[in-house]
Amino acid sequence: MKTQSLRSRRRKAAQFKIGNRQSAIGNQFVPRCLGGLGILILLALGFAGNLFAADVTADFSSANELYAKGKFVEAAAAYEKILQTGVVTPALQFNAANAEFKSGHLGQAIAAYRLAEQLSPRDAELRANLAFVRNQVQGATVRESLGQNWAGTLTLNEGAVLTAVLFWLTLALFSLRQLQPALVPKLKTANRILVALTLFSGLVLGLQAANHFASATAVVIADNATARSGPFDDAQSVFTVRDGAELPVLDQRDGWVQVANGAGKSGWLPARQVEVLPGS
Repeated sequence: MKTQSLRSRRRKAAQFKIGNRQSAIGNQFVPRCLGGLGILILLALGFAGNLFAADVTADFSSANELYAKGKFVEAAAAYEKILQTGVVTPALQFNAANAEFKSGHLGQAIAAYRLAEQLSPRDAELRANLAFVRNQVQGATVRESLGQNWAGTLTLNEGAVLTAVLFWLTLALFSLRQLQPALVPKLKTANRILVALTLFSGLVLGLQAANHFASATAVVIADNATARSGPFDDAQSVFTVRDGAELPVLDQRDGWVQVANGAGKSGWLPARQVEVLPGS
């Protein structure tokens, strides 16, 4: 079976490529104005960091080789092993998602793509792959709203930095007006524009933060999952969802996750059957 790529949701037979993405992992320590002990400590930390980065890079390359050989299940396990070390990059999540999809695990693939998207929200290939895999999901599922998609074009950190920059520029402009009253008429329009941009950016940042910290999504990772009326195995069945379904999380309790199906029903799924993701 030839490798295929998920580049466009409008193309039925797209070529699937891992993209040969390489994660930039590694740190360089440049000691300045430190005593001998401090330099030795930093050099030791830098050496250990470089050894760790070399190990991760080697593991990443090995996982890519497994994928290239068509050993998708083994490749997915190899990428997961790297993720468990605490290393998280868009390239690693993207490649892991590709391997999960080729292994037939729609839910695991969607979860990995969404985590990669949070790190790199404007990656066109990533978003196309996610859309393609989502189209394979059957049954009930709930997607992000248009507003959530729009606000998600920046990461939370990018939104915070942009808002901070606009705020300080606005403050600097106000200070300049106080120091140079003669410039007030000339700066009036610029001042209004900066204030408007700062308020707008702050509003978008607030929406991003609310979506990220106040909402969560459960991605079903089992072939079939039965949502029950209560958080216990003997509770009545309410509805069934399939692998890859994305459902808003309402509550979590004792190894169970309460979700809504978008049709006015809610139920409890075993935590082992879902991957809970923070808001995008």
